[in-house]
Amino acid sequence: MEKSKVYFTTMRVAGGESLTEKLVRLCRTAGIGGIDFKDKFTAIKMHFGEDGNLAFLRADYARAVAELVKELGGRPFVTDANTLYVGSRKNALDHLDVAFKHGFNPLSVGCHTIIADGLKGTDEVEVPIDGEYVKSAKIGRAIMDADIVISLTHFKGHEGTGFGGALKNLGMGSGSFRGKKEMHTSEKPKVQPDVCVGCGMCADNCAHSGVSVEDGCAVVDHARCVGCGRCVGVCPTGAMIPAAHDALEQLSRKVAEYAYAVCKDRPCFHITLLIDVSPFCDCFGCNDAPVIPDVGMFASFDPVALDMACADAANRQHAIADSLLGELHPAEGADHFHTMHPDTNWEAGIEQAEKLGLGTADYELITMI
Repeated sequence: MEKSKVYFTTMRVAGGESLTEKLVRLCRTAGIGGIDFKDKFTAIKMHFGEDGNLAFLRADYARAVAELVKELGGRPFVTDANTLYVGSRKNALDHLDVAFKHGFNPLSVGCHTIIADGLKGTDEVEVPIDGEYVKSAKIGRAIMDADIVISLTHFKGHEGTGFGGALKNLGMGSGSFRGKKEMHTSEKPKVQPDVCVGCGMCADNCAHSGVSVEDGCAVVDHARCVGCGRCVGVCPTGAMIPAAHDALEQLSRKVAEYAYAVCKDRPCFHITLLIDVSPFCDCFGCNDAPVIPDVGMFASFDPVALDMACADAANRQHAIADSLLGELHPAEGADHFHTMHPDTNWEAGIEQAEKLGLGTADYELITMI
């Protein structure tokens, strides 16, 4: 397969150009104008940030992309799907409250905000893909009804997939309630009793009453558990771990298959900002300090090449000393995401997406001044 072009620019500006203006110029340089947007519904898929989290992308970036789409003749809307876990985005009403609070409203962004899978996460379209892990992906209807999809992604670390990039934004982020359950099934946890201190963090963060604390130790009810992995992520002692030895690899591969379902058979364009790289997902109601310096903005028609380019660029950065990554003292040349989340396998998602023909990890990086 021929190398995919990934366009890059730093966060430096000159001559009075703003960062949002530079982002628009990057998109134009990367060829977004080659898409026929005329009267096309265009989903700008992004993450609105959990209430209390400040690492998510500002709404200013979404407005810049929405205005560009309108200038090109399209009809944009910003969108995300509901979540599985305890938090402020489990249903469309709460989700919209948070989105509006964070600036993702028609007045700030210049287009409508639509929760892709409806009020309770049940408004979905089944997309046959006959993948290795997923036969029929369950995607939020508003995303599948769109004529064009643009992913606008905040690149960050992730406790389940190593990092969250374009594939994660498209795949996990577009899944309906059933879709997210399908992707997370392999993550159903087990408890290591000798490590558990009975603090109850797992139970407090379970949206489905799947975890309780009995006689000073956590107990998982697999009949109720949906496998979202939140209990694994919040456990302060590491007592809660996935039951399957390859659970996180399966998760990465399923996410890639869902991303393929979102993108196939229609025009797509992908933008990623490698800034404010927090160690954990924007789905948490808080965010830790950035682990590396801000790198810049990337754009491509190939989400696989884009993720690979961002991972490479992140791994070339030195860890910020006063951060989670800095405290772990990564060895020279070590992968930052494996250092922070040693049980994850982000390479599996890249490999799976390549198998499906979604893109290639082989890229040409083109720098725009």
